[in-house]
Parts: sequence; structure tokens; C-alpha cells
Amino acid sequence: MVFKQLFDQASGTFSYLLADEDSHEAVFIDTVYEQHDRDLALVRELGLTLKACIETHCHADHVTGAWLMKHHTGCDIVASVPSAIDPLDISVKEGDAYDFGRHSLHVLETPGHTDGCISLVLDARTMVFTGDTLLIRGCGRTDFQQGSANKLYNSIREKLFALPDDCIVYPAHDYTGRNASSIGEEKEYNPRIGGQANEVDFVGYMENMNLPHPRQIDIAVPANLKAGKPDKMPEPPDWAPVVVTYSGMLEVTPQWVAANRGSVNILDVRTSVETEEEGTRIAGALLIPINELRERLNEVPKDKPVMTICRSGKRSVLAATILRKEGWEKVANIKGGLLQWQAEGLPSIAS
Repeated sequence: MVFKQLFDQASGTFSYLLADEDSHEAVFIDTVYEQHDRDLALVRELGLTLKACIETHCHADHVTGAWLMKHHTGCDIVASVPSAIDPLDISVKEGDAYDFGRHSLHVLETPGHTDGCISLVLDARTMVFTGDTLLIRGCGRTDFQQGSANKLYNSIREKLFALPDDCIVYPAHDYTGRNASSIGEEKEYNPRIGGQANEVDFVGYMENMNLPHPRQIDIAVPANLKAGKPDKMPEPPDWAPVVVTYSGMLEVTPQWVAANRGSVNILDVRTSVETEEEGTRIAGALLIPINELRERLNEVPKDKPVMTICRSGKRSVLAATILRKEGWEKVANIKGGLLQWQAEGLPSIAS
């Protein structure tokens, strides 16, 4: 199984991508709106077919990227009915399972943080995705959004703590650098509900935390009730059909650059030794070796978007990064470099 744990620093949110290695069918759990480009790039680069974005609940601390992901991939949006999220393609309840390839995520209703909270157990009960219900050495707060300390106690004690001790706990949040725990660890060491803590102990703890409300609650909750659908769609760059890679780089295809040669500047960052040995280049391309670029920035024009290229498209990624840091806003790397340019039979000339 393909498994990726992703993190949003601003909200302390974990998102999870799971995929079947044979069928390439995948699910995303608890995506983040601001990380949409990163997440979509990962799905595409791994060659996955995204079946669903699953929400563990209606979040109050970040906006979900579920609607954007559905818009770009056609995946289902999945959550519980009590979450009040609309639109939902599939609503799930206790005992339901969502299949992707040979694998399944089984639904546990775990209310308490909110009425709509669910946890998702991988088929072999080796992993559980607990949302905000159970955190690493903590749990979700219960002082807003239908929160109930009594319900949360029962959800954790009766359902999550009934899982095998070696079942790995993957929460929706952590703020101190921890990325996973286990049911056994939380049963023993969780300071709120572990060890000999009973319901009175737990409720007394939760009712006296006196936490400030999440900073984004007034924005996040209304947006998440719409599955993160924006009032206005983000507008893609109008200067080129760029794709954001998982590394965060803007990339364009050689075919597009060749067809729009007059509206872009091409920057070739190969060394002089390379250009002499390889014997081909793109007509009109500006030649500045990558090791000289920082000292020769004044030679790079700004009148048109700049498309960087090298032999394989690797060093030109660095060149594009340097230009962006130095104030060039319309910069993209040519995918695959000259190797792909030539493989596609695009025009070049002898050096």
C-alpha cells in the first residue's frame, strides 16, 4: 500500500494519502485548502486515481481542500451525515467501509469533539485515522460545535481503545512534532484519558481547559460546511498553462513552449562544455550556465515569461527557483529538459 502523511504547518494539520499499489486507487483523508496544489501534484506524480476525499468531521481550524480536489479529479466527497457537510457524494455511518483497490477503510462513529466525528480503521486494524477524536497524548476539545466530554470519553474508551494495542494512531493534528502513536501507548500514557482515568476525571479535565477559540473558526466552519467550495475559483496563471509539481515548482510542457515560442524567453543553463559536446540548442535561447546565473541576473529579461531548461530539466529547476527569489514572477521550468524536447521532435539548431 502507498501511504503518505502530509503536514500543513499553519494549522498543524495532518492529511493522509492511501493507495492500493496494484490498482492505483487512492483516498485522501482531511485535505487542506492551501495545500491543494501540493496534494494534487502528488496524486498525479504517483499516477493514482483518486476515488475519494474523506472528512473525519467539519473542521474549525482550517478549510478543507475536498471540493477543489473533486473539481480537478472527479473524486467523491465522503463524510458522516451528522457532520452537516453539503454537498456529500457518499455519507457514511458506523460499520460502513470505503474500498480502494484491495483495501478498505472501516467507519467508527466517534462523536464528542463534534457530533459528526468519525474515525477510519484500515482493514487489517493496523492503522486508525482518528481525526480530532484522539490525538497524540491528547484529544479534541469539547467546548463548541456540539462538543460533549461524556460522548468523547465513550468514543475513545469503548471504540478506539477496543482496537489492538499495536494499531497505529494517526491523528488530524499535532503541534509539537509528533506524527503517530499507538492505541497501546494512548491507553497507558494519554494524560486525559489513559491509565486509570474514569469518566469523572476526563470530564473534569475537559471542562476546565479554558482554551481560546481557533483563530480561523469564523472562516473555516462555514467554508467546511460547503466542503471547502470557494465563492470564487482560484484563477490559474494567465501567462502559461503551468502545472505545480509536488516539489512546488511551476512546470510547462516542451510542446507548449515550442508552440508559443514568440511569447516567452527561454533560458538555457547548461555549461559551455555541455553545449559544445551536445551540439544542439533551442533557437534564440539565452545561454547562462547555472553556476554563473546569480552574477548575471541583469542579463535575464523581464519583458516575457522565462522558461528555464537544461539537459534533463533538473538544474533548470534550481535556475527557476533562483529567478523567483530574485523577483521574476513569471518563471517556469520546461519539463524533461532538452532530452524530452528532442524526444518529442521539437525544433532545435546546431550550437
